Amino acid sequence: MASTLASAGTRLRAPAKLPSFRLLWLGQSLSLLGDGFSYIAFSWITLSLTDSTLALGYVLAFQAVPRALLTLVGGSLSDKWSSRTLMTLSSAARAVLMAGVGLIGMTGSLTVPILCGAAAAFGAVDAFFQPARASILPTVVDKEMLAPANALLAVGTKVSAILGPAVGGMVVALSDAPVAFLVDAVCFALCGLCVSRIRPLPRGPEDSVDDAADAAAGTAKEAGDSLLTRMRAGLRYALEDPRIRSILVVDTAMTFCYAGTFTVGFATLAKVDLQGGSTTLGLLNGALAGGAMLGTLVGGSLSSLPRVGLLIAALAGWLAVGMGVLGLVDSTVAAFVTVLAMGFGIGFQGVFGLSWIQRTIDPSVLSRVISLDMVLGYAMAPLSLILCGALARHGSGPMFAVSAGVLALTALGVLSSKAVRGMR
Repeated sequence: MASTLASAGTRLRAPAKLPSFRLLWLGQSLSLLGDGFSYIAFSWITLSLTDSTLALGYVLAFQAVPRALLTLVGGSLSDKWSSRTLMTLSSAARAVLMAGVGLIGMTGSLTVPILCGAAAAFGAVDAFFQPARASILPTVVDKEMLAPANALLAVGTKVSAILGPAVGGMVVALSDAPVAFLVDAVCFALCGLCVSRIRPLPRGPEDSVDDAADAAAGTAKEAGDSLLTRMRAGLRYALEDPRIRSILVVDTAMTFCYAGTFTVGFATLAKVDLQGGSTTLGLLNGALAGGAMLGTLVGGSLSSLPRVGLLIAALAGWLAVGMGVLGLVDSTVAAFVTVLAMGFGIGFQGVFGLSWIQRTIDPSVLSRVISLDMVLGYAMAPLSLILCGALARHGSGPMFAVSAGVLALTALGVLSSKAVRGMR
């Protein structure tokens, strides 16, 4: 047992020995920390200026819409230039933008229109960073290290997602909201510095994609240089491969089931069904995050690669069972354990699913495929929130039942495809 744990730890630590990976990990963590800062700063200063939640909704919407609309553009440019270049430029632009907003705020001249414009610009620039962030890893580590490297990056993501808003709130509480923008600018500037120092691995003939994707890759590479043509080529590449099509469908279905039930659903479950309060809601969200982090670490430490297609089906079925249980539980302990187990499955599968994408898809179209997946998620999340909000009027049971049904059908759909079942 001790030797097994030591071997698992060695595999998990292997990517951290590479200087470029350490720079990527630090840069990504700083960027996500900055995202958390910006959310708190935008939210708090908007409410301070207007005392209106409607105005806050406008500001956050101005940030979200450009990000969703321009993500495909960001993915296309990342494939054309390089993920490192786009991440560096995006980080520098966000640093300048946040510094500008902070300095304006220090003079007391911030208004809601300025905040909306800054939020829109931030969302637009961030759209170029996100696809590049997800596609740069294969240029930094060998294919054999993708799973543990993704696990370490995911842990950094989760820690930053927790620390960013928490530390941002402390900065606002101890100083003022404009100061949070300035700290935010420092985070993005340091992120850009880290990413700019990454040195990609040399690539040889052995790094080509697998045979099943070669034809589509060739089509995408020969598609021309115009932005629209490149975007169409990326879409065609994704749709011509049944495995990638299936992953896009599964991810979209998962987002539909996650977005509403893990927000509206958890709140309804905590307050109405479990008769609890904010502490109960915090426990459920903590169980989801803790389970996901544990599953990520376990997945990243494995030496063998499971069949990704079967793992995707297993996760959908696992979550379907979990959703069904959540619709019936009347105990906080039972709900906590169920959510913890669901989070573990999400984290475990996420390591191998993303690694398969990075390992299999041709590097020349990788960012475009990832950006398409992101856009589908952006589109599905608000629909899920609206539907869950409507279903929640009748209690959490119907909401979790609908999610369980969608996930069960997703699992059956994955199992029905021979191409997907054979994914490794």
